[in-house]
Amino acid sequence: MDKRNHCPPDVNSINGFCSKTKIFHSLRPRVPLPPLTDHQPLSVTDYGLSLLTTSASAASSTFIIDASSDDDQQLTFSQTLRLAGFLTLRLRARFSLSKGDVAFILVPPSINVPIIYLSLLSLGVVISPANPLSSDSEIAHQVRISNPSIAFATSWTASKLLPKLRLGVVLVDSPEFDSVLTHYSDTGSASFCSSSMPLLSNVNRVCPSDPATILYSSGTTGHVKGVLMTHRNLIALIAGRYHVEPKIDPGPVESELPQPRRRVCLFALPPFHAYGFLMLIMAFVMGETLNIMRRFEFEAMLRAVEKYRATRLLVSPPIVMNLVKSKITNKYDLSSLENAVCGGAPLDRKVSEQFRAKFPHVELMLGYAMTESGSVGSRMMGPYESRRYGSVGRLSENMEAKIVDPVTGEALPPGQKGELWLRGPCIMKGYVGDDKATAETINSDGWLKTGDLCYFDSEGFLFIVDRLKELIKYKAYQVPPAELEHLLQSNPEIADAAVIPYPDDEAGQIPMAFVVRKAGSNITETQVIDFIAKQLNFSLKVAPYKKIRRVAFVDNISKSPAGKILRRHLINLAVSGPKARL
Repeated sequence: MDKRNHCPPDVNSINGFCSKTKIFHSLRPRVPLPPLTDHQPLSVTDYGLSLLTTSASAASSTFIIDASSDDDQQLTFSQTLRLAGFLTLRLRARFSLSKGDVAFILVPPSINVPIIYLSLLSLGVVISPANPLSSDSEIAHQVRISNPSIAFATSWTASKLLPKLRLGVVLVDSPEFDSVLTHYSDTGSASFCSSSMPLLSNVNRVCPSDPATILYSSGTTGHVKGVLMTHRNLIALIAGRYHVEPKIDPGPVESELPQPRRRVCLFALPPFHAYGFLMLIMAFVMGETLNIMRRFEFEAMLRAVEKYRATRLLVSPPIVMNLVKSKITNKYDLSSLENAVCGGAPLDRKVSEQFRAKFPHVELMLGYAMTESGSVGSRMMGPYESRRYGSVGRLSENMEAKIVDPVTGEALPPGQKGELWLRGPCIMKGYVGDDKATAETINSDGWLKTGDLCYFDSEGFLFIVDRLKELIKYKAYQVPPAELEHLLQSNPEIADAAVIPYPDDEAGQIPMAFVVRKAGSNITETQVIDFIAKQLNFSLKVAPYKKIRRVAFVDNISKSPAGKILRRHLINLAVSGPKARL
């Protein structure tokens, strides 16, 4: 089906731009959403189960495998639902959890995570997952934001939860918790309708407008904020993906009979991050098999792809760069891979081209989203879009966008750069406890101001230039750090790099590079500076104001779990002492 036929009459069918309203519209088919009024209770769990039960063979199919365990610990869809249901009964009986209670989740990746998520969502409890590796002060800040009544943690993360919560902490590695799952795990392949769904029934009458999650923004340019998403937001996300992406009936893994290719995902994402959390929920609804990694290790990921014949990789940009640059990939059979879905941070077009050259049978599907947009924005679909290197695909289904001049506020046409604004049913309700920040980010017409400098090309492909707040102000010029980072990463002696603004009395700010040398490299500061000065960027020399003027060599670049460079940390490191200390 030609997706361009779905545009309104006044909208350009090639790029989705309306010259009257200056709004870009999605070229994807418009996805109908279920009635999302509070007159009819509907949780995201209800909606997800209604879609999952359309697959007759899903009950006995494998949903999740612990790729880090020696015994291939795994659960079927039916087992996962029944365990989530029995956990729901236990939680209701012991804690009397009510709709709107917040549960803080401080649990490393494991097959228990989706069980906890499904159970709490069915109760109307607001899920607030956090990074178990965060510092005590970071956890304390997130707890202050979310104000949880209960937490789920392990014996080694629970100590970070101070002061004590009203309903205490559930230890998921305790004998008591394990006994619940062990007792009910041997459930066979009972049908969803007769056994699983009643245990996850909407007993608290959860409505679409009720809060579902508090997810945390990356905090790369400011303090971490709690992003509040409703059940309506998550339902819209699921509906969009479910009705646009092809479904594959997940037949038994063990079957040797001819059958459609199963979608087996190697899940190398943190489930506490917005991208990982939402992709985990989507994989469940889409009937996919997930191979989850408790602790990411690059070669372990390659072994898992070979062992489980994974067809899809869910990854962040640093992993893609490793796939391109690492020679150990040749040791493993990766022929089962069909695509790699990448998001969370920008990826240079040269890296995409190198990936295509090294893995010609794998489609690299890039996308753009924010925690605040419900991990929805733009994405690639199909072979044609995957080859639009440098872009992050086209607008996702049911989404609208504007490119706005940061100075004049004027909406701009294709080909012109400005701040990206997004609007659609997945946009967050707001920042928890911060009305001022919410009002500054979402205007009265529902437009989310992303803070990203972007443009759409003549075919509706979105290109990310940089974060507006991260642009380096060199004299009267603006320097995008990402542009210089991509050039630095193309140097064969550089493993990774980040560029920050460094204060300068004359220029205001100068571009400073943090560089990670490749093993065996002795590249110097002068060589790095000269390399950038001589580089060509789209057949034009790098403008003099964009040149690197200061370099520090480090062992690694500080990044968020999604792969975003933590510039605030690097800026603090750069200005906190003499350069010789870096």
